[in-house]
Amino acid sequence: MYLVTGATGQIGRRVIRVLRERELPVRAFARLMSRYGELENRGAEIFIGDLRQDKDIQKACRGVKYIISSHGSGGNAQALDYRANIELIDQAKENGVEHFVFISVLGADRGYEDAPTFKAKRAVEKYLQRSGLNYTILRPSGLASNLIPLAEQFRQTGIYLLNGNPKNRTSIVSTDDLAQIIVDSITVEAARNQIFPVGGSDILQREDIPQIFGRIFNKEPIIINPPLLVFDGLRNVLGLVNPQAGKGFGTLRTLLANEFFCTSEEIANLESIYNMKLESLENFLRRYLGT
Repeated sequence: MYLVTGATGQIGRRVIRVLRERELPVRAFARLMSRYGELENRGAEIFIGDLRQDKDIQKACRGVKYIISSHGSGGNAQALDYRANIELIDQAKENGVEHFVFISVLGADRGYEDAPTFKAKRAVEKYLQRSGLNYTILRPSGLASNLIPLAEQFRQTGIYLLNGNPKNRTSIVSTDDLAQIIVDSITVEAARNQIFPVGGSDILQREDIPQIFGRIFNKEPIIINPPLLVFDGLRNVLGLVNPQAGKGFGTLRTLLANEFFCTSEEIANLESIYNMKLESLENFLRRYLGT
């Protein structure tokens, strides 16, 4: 039995799709109010619970051989990115889990002090490495599926809001490729007890993304590129009203201010280990946008 947390998220539901296509048993950890109908229709066992509750994690881990942690923080890095994963690892040890796959983030090891999610992910990585469990840690640089809403907005307006340095590099991974890598990590021997940066087939500059949108929809993009000082001002105002939310924006500020890309060598290594050809961002978007 595979346990997948974040089952209704961009990564989790694709992981469950791959598992069920391979006719593997999977338990989908989902919140009561989430949309889990598709997972149920695919034959997943639905576990309704709250990752902030240790007792729910303990119940979900019973009888499980493999755990895939793909949930996000929902704005609460301490409770979900950190505490829930620590409990998952402890329960994995308690239940004799054979392999634990953890979805981290590219740059988790860079020591960003103002980014709660990065700090939490790195702490979990270290805890997992010391746990004695077999593990694979994946650090995606960005998810192609996150760009679909932006692309749909661009289809309507032709406008693209580009935050941060347009020349900063990125290598956005096809979320479908990531799901396949996650599932294969459990059986690929070379992935055992390893950490991999995960990116797409191309190293892009941020300004390349609206150009891709323009090609897909045959529109000349109107690019709006406000300086990060504008973001900082908004964050400071929010911090006065809601200090916790202000701290949470530190992760977004880190993402906007820095480069997150995989080198050509890292991409080639990933393709070799997992015996696959990674999909380009443009091809992923064309598949989902029907163009």
